[in-house]
Parts: sequence; C-alpha cells; structure tokens
Amino acid sequence: MTERERVTLPNDGRCKEELLEEMQGMRAHDARWQDGKTWSMIYHPGEEHHEFLKRAHNLFFSENALNPMAFKSLKRMETEVIDMTASLLHGDEHTAGTMTSGGTESILLAVKCYRDLARKKKPWILRPEIVAPQSIHVAFDKAAHAFGLRLKKVPLGPDYRVDVRRLHKAISRNTIMIAASAPQYAHGVLDPIEEIASIAEARSIPFHVDACFGGFILPWLEKLGYPIAPFDFRIPGVTSISSDIHKYGYAPKGCSTILYRNMDYLKHQFFAVTDWPGGIYVSPTLPGSRPGSAIASAWASLMALGETGFMQLAHDAIKTTEELRYGIEAIAEFEIVGSPECTIVSYTTSPGIEDFSIYGIADFMETQGWGVDRQQLPPCIHCSVNAFNANQVRPYLDDLRRAVAYCRSNPGTDDAGNAAMYGMMAKLPSRRFVKYSVLRVMELMYAPGKVDFDFEELTADEGSVLSLLNTYGRKAINALTEFSALEKLFRNKR
Repeated sequence: MTERERVTLPNDGRCKEELLEEMQGMRAHDARWQDGKTWSMIYHPGEEHHEFLKRAHNLFFSENALNPMAFKSLKRMETEVIDMTASLLHGDEHTAGTMTSGGTESILLAVKCYRDLARKKKPWILRPEIVAPQSIHVAFDKAAHAFGLRLKKVPLGPDYRVDVRRLHKAISRNTIMIAASAPQYAHGVLDPIEEIASIAEARSIPFHVDACFGGFILPWLEKLGYPIAPFDFRIPGVTSISSDIHKYGYAPKGCSTILYRNMDYLKHQFFAVTDWPGGIYVSPTLPGSRPGSAIASAWASLMALGETGFMQLAHDAIKTTEELRYGIEAIAEFEIVGSPECTIVSYTTSPGIEDFSIYGIADFMETQGWGVDRQQLPPCIHCSVNAFNANQVRPYLDDLRRAVAYCRSNPGTDDAGNAAMYGMMAKLPSRRFVKYSVLRVMELMYAPGKVDFDFEELTADEGSVLSLLNTYGRKAINALTEFSALEKLFRNKR
C-alpha cells in the first residue's frame, strides 16, 4: 500500500498537453483490453466504431437530461433507444421504459418500482420479499439492502439453472417480485424463464428478467439459428427486462435500459417532490443530472450498427466463443462449467485434478498478461467473449497448456498470491469472515492518501482472515478444510 501526501489543487493550471501525456502514462498498468487479452468489462466492435462514438459523445458533452424540456434532442434519442430495445425484446406499442447508467441502476429501479407498487396494492405486506435464484446478479442484493427488502435466494440445479420447484415453494404472501437471469453471468446459462413466468402470472406477481448481459446478444444469436429459449416480452408473465447497451450494444460505459410491459408499472419508478423551496422536482431514474453524452452515444451506436452490423458482430463473437470453448475442452485438465448458451465460457479443473487448482492457473495466466476473472461456488475462471478476442484464442489456449505444465512443476503455486487467497476464501465455512475481510480491504484501499494496495501488508492485528493466510499459509487452509468437512458431517448427522 503506497502512502503519499494528499494532493491539492495547483496554484496555477498546468499545461494541458503535459496533463494528457501524464494521463496516458497512468494507463501503463491498466488491463490490456486493446489487444484482446481482457475477457470482461470491455465490449469493443472495432476502432472505427470506437472513434465514431467519441465524436457522438462529445457532441452532447455538456448537455444534461435532468430536464427533458430543456434538451428535447436528448428526450427524442432516449425515446428512440427505448423503442429500438423494446422491438428487439418483442415489446409492443405499450412497452415503456427509461435509459439508466448501467445494469445495477436498472435493477435498483425495477426493485424500487415493484416495492412502491406493492405499497399501493398490498399495503398489508410489512416485510416485502424478492424471490430469485442463487445466481442472480449481486445488484439485487444491493437493491434489497437499499430499499429494505428481503432477498430469498433459491438453490440451483445441477445444470446451474434455478430449481423451479424450490422457487415456487419459496414464494409467500410477502413476495412482491420474482427475478431470474437471461443469462446468469457466472456460467452463461438461461434460467427457465417460461416456467417461472407461468408461476408469476398465476400468482399475479411481477417478474423481472435480468438480461443485462444477454439483451443485445441473445436476439441476434436466435436469428443466427442458435436454440435460444424465449426470455422476453413474448412471454406473458414477464413484466420487466433490464438490458445493457454498453455490453453487446457496443455503447460507451454508462448506458443501460429498464423496460416494463406498460406504463402501469413504469409510473411507480418515478420520484417526485412538490414542496421543495427549489421548485417542483421529478426524476424518472435514480440520478438527478443525467449525462446527455451517454444517451447520445447509445443512440448513435444502435443507429450506426443496425441489424446487419449486430448480426455480423454476434456471428463473430459466438464463433470465437465456440473456438475458445472447444479448445478448453480439448485440454484434459479442464472442463466447462455448465452448458453456456451464449458468449460466456467458465471453466475449472477436471475431476481428479489435485496437484494444482484453477486459482493457480489464474495466477500464471495473469503473469502472461491476460485479464482473469476468478469465480467461486464452484471455483472457476470466467470469460465474456467478444468478436475482438478472435485473434487471441490460440495464444490463450497455448498459455493455458503452459499454465498446467508450470503448476505441475511448481507445486507451491497454490500457497501464494491470489491463488492462496481465493483458495482460502472458497473454503471458509462462514461467509461472514469473507465479508469482513473484503470490507476491510476496501477500507484500507480507500483510506486517505492511499493509492495502491498490497495484501502482504495486512497484519495479524487487522483481525482479517487475509492476515491469517499471510501468517499461516497452507496450515490455515488445511485447518479450514478439515473444519468444513467436520461441520458438514455434523450437519448430516443432525
């Protein structure tokens, strides 16, 4: 953790060219997404489109969608973005919605909407609940925490889809909404949307489909002939859908949508205050000021690519996904987690592999310059695949084979670095310990004057599980493994 003096404003403004050069230098250690070695966070359709979006973004650099009557151009573009997204997701002339800053805001708004709807129609519910799969996006945890709801998570089946029977059983008189994923991010599988929607419709419960990842890729894959199960407004019980344009809609970060079947739902998303000294205040989404540049660049991205452009990008992305998936399956030491139905590939070590872990593989891959997303439950590596990753599939697979050889010839790889940390976290019997540890890391990372963070600087008096790892290493992991096994045995006997 690097300590430094607090930065203050310079007395005189610095040279703009020098500042730009310094900012460029700051990027030296950032993820190398430009060369296709990052398998998440960035969705890049090509340099020409990238440069075009910068121009579209800058045309509305200063505009503010806080007041749609002041900037009618932004309201028109937002309306047309919603129209295009609704058409893609089989909405009709009644489908309504807004743009948002991202999938988390879209999900927060859906939860807020259904909470307020329940307050109006079912005021006797004092402890409102959301029923959703264990794999539902963490934005629902955040929304439940923020809006005072209980999130009831339903276990997954062996195919990593939610167990519909147990989901049905989890619904109670306090349930104000049901949610599911198309697809869920961790493993790339679609929950059984039609079955869940049938239950929701029969119980008159709003049903939200989180298609933040899939909303702008699944429709094109379906048109390409891939067997994508219906997940959108074609299904009567679906009442809302979230879909990110800054993923496979190829807009800059800060562009998502939340759509409702009709205005009877959307109107509960709005917020208004009429007795503020500053005047009457009304907001369709969570922020007050809304950057016009995000709305403009999202509109420009959809209009510039069109159906032909999206179909080509979807074709290239799914072919790249298949090449990656088949390549990983051809390596005996790995297996794919679940049966992904889109452009997600998650993989782990094959059964019987005990001389190294997937986290040791992840650490080696990072040393080769790859961006690596580690997951848990089960431990695996996650890749979100784009067309621009195509040229990096073979080098990636080559490095995976090298990773196996390296981990086998260096048995201690799982005892150090991120591999040790993630391995220990996965084996902790209490997730409260994990939560405490990661919050402590955030506290240290965002402390005044701190820039970088190094896990090695954690000490035993931090009271952190991470410090326990640094102090006792493999002994701590083995002890926790034995403890977990004993706990499981005790539970089975009960």
